[in-house]
Amino acid sequence: MIHTLGNVDKQVLLEIASEKQIRKTSELFLLFSLGSQFDHLIKQAVDRLGVFCLVADPNKITAEDVRKIKPKGIIVSGGPASVYEGTLSFDCKIFDLGIPVMGICLGFQLWAQHIGCSVEKSPKREFGTHHLSIFENTILFSGCHSGCNVLMSHGDNVLKTTNSKIRVLAYTDNCPIAAGNYKHLWGVQFHPEVTETTIGPQIFWSFCFLICKAKNKYPAKDVAREKILSLRETIGNKNVLLALSGGSDSSTVAYLLRDALIHGQYETTDQLRGVYIRGIDRPDDEDHVRKYFDWIDLKIVDATDRFLKALRGKKTMPEKRLAMRGVYKAVLEKEAIEFGANFIAQGTLFTDISESGGGYEGEKKAQIKLHHNVELGFSFPELTPLDDCVKDTGRSIGREIGVPEDLLVRQPFPGPGLIVRIEGEITGDKLKIARQVDDIYIHELRNAGLYEGVWQAGAVITQSVTTCTKGDGAASGIVVALWAVWSVNGFTAQAAELPWDFIKLVSQRITNNVPEVGAVVYRTSDKPPATIEWG
Repeated sequence: MIHTLGNVDKQVLLEIASEKQIRKTSELFLLFSLGSQFDHLIKQAVDRLGVFCLVADPNKITAEDVRKIKPKGIIVSGGPASVYEGTLSFDCKIFDLGIPVMGICLGFQLWAQHIGCSVEKSPKREFGTHHLSIFENTILFSGCHSGCNVLMSHGDNVLKTTNSKIRVLAYTDNCPIAAGNYKHLWGVQFHPEVTETTIGPQIFWSFCFLICKAKNKYPAKDVAREKILSLRETIGNKNVLLALSGGSDSSTVAYLLRDALIHGQYETTDQLRGVYIRGIDRPDDEDHVRKYFDWIDLKIVDATDRFLKALRGKKTMPEKRLAMRGVYKAVLEKEAIEFGANFIAQGTLFTDISESGGGYEGEKKAQIKLHHNVELGFSFPELTPLDDCVKDTGRSIGREIGVPEDLLVRQPFPGPGLIVRIEGEITGDKLKIARQVDDIYIHELRNAGLYEGVWQAGAVITQSVTTCTKGDGAASGIVVALWAVWSVNGFTAQAAELPWDFIKLVSQRITNNVPEVGAVVYRTSDKPPATIEWG
């Protein structure tokens, strides 16, 4: 599967055609990510509309590449650079192709400079929420009201001169051109992708469907209906055991099964049991399952001892992943027998199958990584209703059938759980520490309002031990490494620049509340060269 467009050759064009088929569309949009911490929120906002949006590398994709793939529209994000510094390698000939463009912050400044407008450092920088005044109700602001709040985060401004070609659409007190237009080029100086910008969703909708005239919105309602009817016919009066993690995929499958059963011949969910496996999970996961799935027959299985037994002596990540798969399978098999299940259901995506080396009709590919929910060889028939979906089409189905947004947009968490966040051999003590540390870190991210702005965050129990002082004497303690990244889809990532006061607070809470920890460090490496997860 394509994660980030870095080149356009014959093979890539074939992959794009294949993904269009999966998404049931003939159209796509391009998002050029210039490095803003909010870029993943742009992708989420466009995904919610049901259109196919492919992330493009601004350092590699040229105007000629764009011409080959013929996008309906292009979004160019914000970023930390300044257009007058000459450090951006974006091919501005893309702006001359006649394809509708929406530039956000730096993206707006980039096309404005390209058409001859001046971009200069502003005497009054804007950060935080500001009042936006709209000059005229243009197509970009269709359905929006003047006088709304928008989030600003910039130190440069597009300037309007006597010979300027730009049409001013909106302004704030410190930004004379908060939105502008020139022919097929549209730009906003604020960030429509964040919740603080109240008209943000409407602006993305207007750009995609009014300006770009997109027609092929992913038919989530129709696809959901087809899947529900198919599940209803397959299940009949039989029982289903669902592996439920609280992530977006298994949550969507739970709601599909609910609708298949509760509106079917028997009008009950008594045929469905959800199994949540405790042991290598985060406390946050179980909390979400208990909160949102009180309508399901839910069983919590503590498999900690079984995981530890299987992981004994395993130190490399491939060894630990394989050991985890064995326990996961055994638990579900046992619970299926006890429940009298006829099927085992999972939230497996086509992406999981593809990365594990599979494809349509048994097609084999290179294995990127072996997922925990693929080719387990259950003795029960499997129900995997999302196995023809990628992440965002699965989420679109979830939204259509009422899966809470809180479940759909949770930060990614690896299937093998905390074992990828513990160096070396897994022990009961390390698992306990990992869960305590993660609980503190994620709780404080939410408290500080940083959780949604970060694409993914985690804490690693390293094998390093440091001398520390707790009480009156010297002692030794484990070193915990915190990390957080800004990313769009995980293919590349930047280390998130979290506030120093926040990092200090989390460090103090961890060392004060988890006695085994002697020190906390923060990883500053991007991907590449680092990976996002530790192992």
